[in-house]
Amino acid sequence: MSPAPTSSPVPPARGSAPRRRFGWPQRVFSQVLLMQLVIVLGVTVLATGLFLAPLSAQLDDQAMRRALAIAETTASSEVAGDLTGTPPSAAGPVQARAERIRKATGAEYVVIMDRRGVRWSHPDPAQIGKVVSTDPSEALAGKDVMEIDSGTLGRSARGKVPLRDAGGGIVGAVSVGIEYDSVRARLLAAIPGLLAYAGGALAVGALAAYLISRRLQRQTHDLAFSDISALLAEREAMLHGIREGVVALDRTGRIRLMNDEAQRLLGVGPEATGRPLEEVLGEGRTSDVLAGRVTGEDLVTVRGQRVLIANRMPTDDGGAVATLRDRTELERLGRELDSTRGLIDALRAQDHEHANRLHTLLGLLELEMHEEAVEFVTEVVGVHRATAEQVTEKVHDPLLAALLVGKATVAAERGVSLRLAPGTLLPDRLVEPRELVTVLGNLVDNAVDAAAGSGEPLVEVELRAEGRTAVLRVIDSGPGVPPERRELIFTEGWSTKDRPAHGGRRGLGLAMVRRLAERQGGSARVTQAPGGGAEFTVVLPEALTDASAEAAEAVGAVGQDEAAASGATAEAGPALPGASR
Repeated sequence: MSPAPTSSPVPPARGSAPRRRFGWPQRVFSQVLLMQLVIVLGVTVLATGLFLAPLSAQLDDQAMRRALAIAETTASSEVAGDLTGTPPSAAGPVQARAERIRKATGAEYVVIMDRRGVRWSHPDPAQIGKVVSTDPSEALAGKDVMEIDSGTLGRSARGKVPLRDAGGGIVGAVSVGIEYDSVRARLLAAIPGLLAYAGGALAVGALAAYLISRRLQRQTHDLAFSDISALLAEREAMLHGIREGVVALDRTGRIRLMNDEAQRLLGVGPEATGRPLEEVLGEGRTSDVLAGRVTGEDLVTVRGQRVLIANRMPTDDGGAVATLRDRTELERLGRELDSTRGLIDALRAQDHEHANRLHTLLGLLELEMHEEAVEFVTEVVGVHRATAEQVTEKVHDPLLAALLVGKATVAAERGVSLRLAPGTLLPDRLVEPRELVTVLGNLVDNAVDAAAGSGEPLVEVELRAEGRTAVLRVIDSGPGVPPERRELIFTEGWSTKDRPAHGGRRGLGLAMVRRLAERQGGSARVTQAPGGGAEFTVVLPEALTDASAEAAEAVGAVGQDEAAASGATAEAGPALPGASR
């Protein structure tokens, strides 16, 4: 008979939950409840023990004082005379008097002894005539004694006093004992009431612990401490790892949390946490957006050199969490795209106009009207040359001049006449020409858009220098800007135009213009033009270099060149005859 095969352990089925051992609970609710119950129980036991310890000592003291009082009462009677006048006997007067007092007071024993320590009374008559088992020397010396001691009748609370005769001499001592079991019985009788109070306190503490634990359960969504710790670690890693700024605010508007990206985008440091939002960022649109005073989705705001897109989500506790996305690079690319489109429009307009002129010239040549063709070509070239020369004569900076020539071509394609004001004169000594290109380009684009639908579309541009200050003025023949909107149009995100398809950048042009002007200590404002329409004026202090310093540098450079030339001539020697023209 073959042996039975040994059974191998069967692995648990896939998906079945493993059996958990009984141990420390994982949920916050259970852990907190258990800890609080242990604390309440410990405090209750400790308080009960602290109450019972002095109660036991107090009951012992009361028993000893009661025994001492009985002994003093016994010693003040006629016992001294009976002690000296009769022998010790179970039927003697001393035993009879002591037993009467013992029964009347409920004492365990009343022992009367002479100076030798011989008993004259005792609850057990057989002990009469024998020496006491405890030392009576202190009582025979005239001292009152209270003690807890053990004798022939067991452990008892004792009181001993000297026994004096009529002359005050000590003839013996009286020892009274209170049974210690009676003291213990009183102590045990007090324990049930004390435990009732302790149980009531324990029940109240347990109820409070349960309510607190339930509140924590709701606030922690019944998660375990390990889960909360893991969530916190994951939150820190996520907040400081994402490339979006996150700002958390409490109900009072204080910054509760700010990740690294938000600190970079807003230009603040870690010390901003815990401070009010307006104190950290100051007043402005960024603070209004983050605080919820401006509502909406994908709100545009400008912080320093950065264009930010903000979204805000309120939280259940009255605070909010705001996210910030950096659109500066996208904004730059969008502006480059706008510039490219403008260039393409200008080239398309020139191509269209050039094709029309070539067709006209071809027709004149086919008709053999050669003189008229020559006059036509001369006129066309002269018009373009006159336009470019007019711009370059009044605007000496090449970037601004090129911008105006290109804008004039695009405006002509849209049927708008772009011209320079008579007072225009801007020297070529700009500190930051690119910033003026941004300002002028935005103003001209807005003016052309506004004037395109008017009866006589016209845009007039004036650029002039007042010392080191540059003044830009753009007038259009459009409908103008109502007085109640003249400050609103400089706000980020506000625009009367439709949102473009390539990224939603409308509402940033005029905001960028004012921000660039204010950053240089200048201003940007809009008023009503004399003939109707809008008049935008931008003042940029310190936008030009000092003319006198530039002239001095130029004179110095010329002097250095002349000195170098003279030195070169002296070294070369006199010129050869016929070498000069």
